[in-house]
Amino acid sequence: MNLFGTPTVFLQGQAANKFIYTCDGDTLSSQQPLSVKRICGERNLFELSGLEHRRVRGALVSFLKPEVLKQYVGMMDERIRKHFEMHWHGKQKVMAMPLMKTLTFNLMSSLIMGIEQGSKRDVPVKLFQQLMEGLISVPINLPFTRFNRSLQASEKIREIVMDLIREKRVALDHQNASPQQDLITSLLSLRNDHNSVALSDEEIVDNAIIIMIGGHDTSSILLTFLIRLLAKDPSVYAGVVQEQEEIAKNKASNELLTWDDLGRMKYTWRVAMESLRINPPVFFSFRKVLKDFNYEGYLVPKGWQVMWAACMTHMDGSIFPNPSDFDPKHFERQSSIPPYSFMGFGGGPRICPGYEFARLETLITVHYLVNMFTWKLCCPEISFSRDPMPTFKDGLEIEIETKILGEII
Repeated sequence: MNLFGTPTVFLQGQAANKFIYTCDGDTLSSQQPLSVKRICGERNLFELSGLEHRRVRGALVSFLKPEVLKQYVGMMDERIRKHFEMHWHGKQKVMAMPLMKTLTFNLMSSLIMGIEQGSKRDVPVKLFQQLMEGLISVPINLPFTRFNRSLQASEKIREIVMDLIREKRVALDHQNASPQQDLITSLLSLRNDHNSVALSDEEIVDNAIIIMIGGHDTSSILLTFLIRLLAKDPSVYAGVVQEQEEIAKNKASNELLTWDDLGRMKYTWRVAMESLRINPPVFFSFRKVLKDFNYEGYLVPKGWQVMWAACMTHMDGSIFPNPSDFDPKHFERQSSIPPYSFMGFGGGPRICPGYEFARLETLITVHYLVNMFTWKLCCPEISFSRDPMPTFKDGLEIEIETKILGEII
């Protein structure tokens, strides 16, 4: 088929997932829409392949690995509790999706850029909202187009991040900053085998932006769908509440959650993964064909593009029985799920570098959500659309009630 003026082959299925994720960078290269490339920069992780991809990914993972993230559990706990205190406590109705976007953006701002709540954070919030509106758009840079507005927002965000880089570099030089206090500071402190900087300033800017986008947008979608799911499925809700109340009972008043506590939230995480299986934030992506290759007897020529729906395996009944049913039992024995079948966080060398952060963010949020509130959907039959990610037109309005016994603020 021909798509956007380019000959295109469509791939889906477990074998296709394995082929794409393990294919060398000389045959296929990542290809995001041109609007994403222009707005997020050419040196962002998803535009790179081969050795360049491994180098940049390695730098990012050095900060996002579990050993480092353990120290941020307490900080995330405090921020999430404060969010519920400010935006949920005492309310009768709230819009779940916008509030989840606010929560995840605030967490990412602290972890990635080291910007705490206040006027300094208000400007990036508005700019990222503007950037997201035209991220997937026709890349025609004319006044009043979504692409033009997003491009302008991107340029202003770049200026903010470059200012942060200069500030943090001075702080590091004067030993007034810890290399692990946020992602930007961590990347600035990294050195390669030749004792030179591991990443250029341009690479730090591009990847700070792409991780901010991916980290807060996809996580907020997951959390919103969990809120909807728990309101619609009493048995799953009861299982999550039981697990989270048991953990809360063993904590003193206002005691922060720990890494070990999160490890005990096994059922809650199965529910989250099942939500990702049913409602993946990203449904398809593209690869550029750099040289001819054969796939299952078909020749795909150089210059074509691959349109690839990784998550089609999520609805394969031979992998997930009764795939249309929401059932956390699908993830009871994860070792039995064939490789390259569950693609909620990607796979192979391109598995999401922020996987562990997303897990912490989700589990801590759900812990306080179910221990502090009960809720129901204002419109139980509300549906969602994709633009290109899932979104609820009304923001998913819910009625909430504070739990007296769950008030731990």
